[in-house]
Amino acid sequence: MYNAFFGFKVNPFNLSPDPAFLYRSEQHEEALANLIYGVQSRKGFIVLTGEVGTGKTTMLECLRDYLFAQRIEFAFVFNSRITPAEFFEMIAYDLDLKCNRGSKTEVLFTLNQLLLQQASHGRTTVLIVDESHNLEWDVLEEVRMLGNLENRSGKLLQIILAGQPELDRKLDAANLRQLKQRIVLRCNLRPFQEDETSDYIRNRMGKAGMTEQSVFPPELITEIHLRSQGIPRLINAICDNLLLTCFAMEVKVATVEMLDEVTNDMRLEYPGRRLRLHRTSLPPEEATPYVPAPYSTRGD
Repeated sequence: MYNAFFGFKVNPFNLSPDPAFLYRSEQHEEALANLIYGVQSRKGFIVLTGEVGTGKTTMLECLRDYLFAQRIEFAFVFNSRITPAEFFEMIAYDLDLKCNRGSKTEVLFTLNQLLLQQASHGRTTVLIVDESHNLEWDVLEEVRMLGNLENRSGKLLQIILAGQPELDRKLDAANLRQLKQRIVLRCNLRPFQEDETSDYIRNRMGKAGMTEQSVFPPELITEIHLRSQGIPRLINAICDNLLLTCFAMEVKVATVEMLDEVTNDMRLEYPGRRLRLHRTSLPPEEATPYVPAPYSTRGD
């Protein structure tokens, strides 16, 4: 709606996990490099964790682009609220296994044949499970057993588990210690620091067509960072709403007042919010200037 008003070619803050808008921060570069290295080196189990909205799915989309480009067979399980039977059915469907997909025995037999065939041509196969923190214990045990498929050259199936920090806590359970011991690589995405938030906003607006970001003044970006707590998904939602507000008001520079309205509508909780609401509700003669409370953006 506001693209023409600001001169954007595309929406800069779309919530979809688009690899074209990947912000290549140091941690994102490292995470993607680890995922690709783990696949290339046939490391077996790789775990990617991060809080909600930190970019895990975007990382997986980038990995999928790489696998497509390299013609590496892979299965992508995107719904983790499944039974063991549904788990094997999804794998069989994604890998186009020619067997009775309702039979675990036939799926495993056909999958092993595919893996051996791929390995004989120097290729590997990848299983990606998103939202892995939702997997039931019996499904996680099936995942572990798939890790036993190997030959003398290494693991035949590279398994990537992505999920929220609860996944790490689940893997620490005593009954999953065998699976935990097989995890060779771990990647964790943390919320942005303030300078990363600023670079992230400028990067996305640049890719959308605005080479010199002028809509969000530095002091407003500080507030955006505070209220989003450095979470990319929240940054996108806030900035998208601010651009829409600017368009509606026919102005090209966002203000703190606009940000107040946007974050109140979004019902965002952030450090100092309650104090700010209390001060702004006082009569003007009793109110005092608002100063953001100190906070930390450290990851897990």
